Amino acid sequence: MTRIDKTFSKLSHRMNDLTMPARSGAAVPSIASLLDKVNAAKLRYQPGAR
Repeated sequence: MTRIDKTFSKLSHRMNDLTMPARSGAAVPSIASLLDKVNAAKLRYQPGAR
């Protein structure tokens, strides 16, 4: 193996040994609430206004 192969192999093993971060306690917004936000933004939008 070349030096690059050995280094890549070491890095791959280190990455595999890492633990996945735990999910935060924040709740995932529902599709309905996201759609409400989009609809509210559409209502606020005024064509031609800057």
